[in-house]
Amino acid sequence: MTYLSLTDADRDAMLETIGVGEIEDLFAELPEGVRLERDLDLPPALGEQELTAYFEELAAANDHGSAPISFLGAGLYDHYVPAIVDAVLQRGEFLTAYTPYQPELSQGVLQAIFEYQTAICELTGMDVSNASGYDGTTVAADACYIAKHATGRSKVVVTEATSPQVRQVVKTYAPGFGLEVVEVPHRSGATDPDELRAAAEDAACVIFQHPNFFGVLEPAPELAAAAADAEALPVAHVDPVSLGVLEAPGHYGCAIAIGEGQSAGNYLSYGGPHYGFLAARFELIRRMPGRIVGETTDAAGDRGYVLTLQTREQHIRREKATSNITTNQTLLALAGLVYLSWLGPEGLRELGETCTGLAAYAKDRLELPLLFSDRATFKEFAVRVGRPAQDVIREARARGVNPGYPLGRDYPEMDDVLLVALTEKRSMADIERLADVLAEVAAT
Repeated sequence: MTYLSLTDADRDAMLETIGVGEIEDLFAELPEGVRLERDLDLPPALGEQELTAYFEELAAANDHGSAPISFLGAGLYDHYVPAIVDAVLQRGEFLTAYTPYQPELSQGVLQAIFEYQTAICELTGMDVSNASGYDGTTVAADACYIAKHATGRSKVVVTEATSPQVRQVVKTYAPGFGLEVVEVPHRSGATDPDELRAAAEDAACVIFQHPNFFGVLEPAPELAAAAADAEALPVAHVDPVSLGVLEAPGHYGCAIAIGEGQSAGNYLSYGGPHYGFLAARFELIRRMPGRIVGETTDAAGDRGYVLTLQTREQHIRREKATSNITTNQTLLALAGLVYLSWLGPEGLRELGETCTGLAAYAKDRLELPLLFSDRATFKEFAVRVGRPAQDVIREARARGVNPGYPLGRDYPEMDDVLLVALTEKRSMADIERLADVLAEVAAT
């Protein structure tokens, strides 16, 4: 618990400094009609010890990511976050920093953002990255807006095997952007390039997820080529952790790479907040949302950093704006930068190989039919449990294991399908425990 000293003398000194006699004077300009005129309906104040005990009781009602043993993924993953991430983020220069409008006072934050942008470009094989986005769903909507302005087209194509949350956010933004959204169904867990090519005719962009929502590796180069053949911008939604073992989107022809950054340096945090990343080819730089930090030299010839481009409607003419992002997710994006720097290219590759190996072992160990048995996967895979997956999850959780995500929530025809995720935090013993529990509760 944070301790803040505030005595009556402190309060009186502050009131004297701002020139009022009592706290009530601060509200003198508020009309009577908007005043509550009664005390707030709150329980009596607690002492520090009692308050700490109260919040500990509330916190105990929650399960953290590893209790019960969790195999839940579907977009957010229980990866290990090293101590150095918190050590850097807890520094006051970063923790309490606001938007770095004054470069002479904000060189540390600006350099951190610049280094983050560099890391994302290296990871995705793209030319330019923005300073981060809200999450992995809103950056997909941003990519659609970029594509509309770059191509002059108003149709966007999204594969059905892309995250349901991403698809829903794109559909939510579409009416305001004047966009038509077309979905391409999956075929046995993956997307057919020929089917995608037909749908991409007259489209501004094509969004596909790789690995997709089922954990399956898409034929990504073929999908990107199919989109480009229709003169639509190929947009890959990727897991940053996968890029240690999979090819970067920029190297197989994508125009834009987007994704959810949580798996790289962020805790699960009960669903957020996290950060989204968006990187693109250089010719799209002036259409990118948010902010871009650049490197320059100051009057003395020393290296410095500045806000180079800002496409917010508050900063430029509204008709030229492509974004209303305000303060971005800089602190969380900084966690991603620290994490990627801590791992390095070799560490990221080893992490990806570990996740893939654990998933392969779990596939063999679970005596359940694989949904897409002929498809290669990364760190997730789908199994049939023989009855409603929601029921299986409920009974497994009662035994101390969260076995995964019920795909029937988003794909009604998969009511009996469980999506199982493996990260480096799960041990062989954890997988054995999962196998034993599912053997008890699944209908085989």
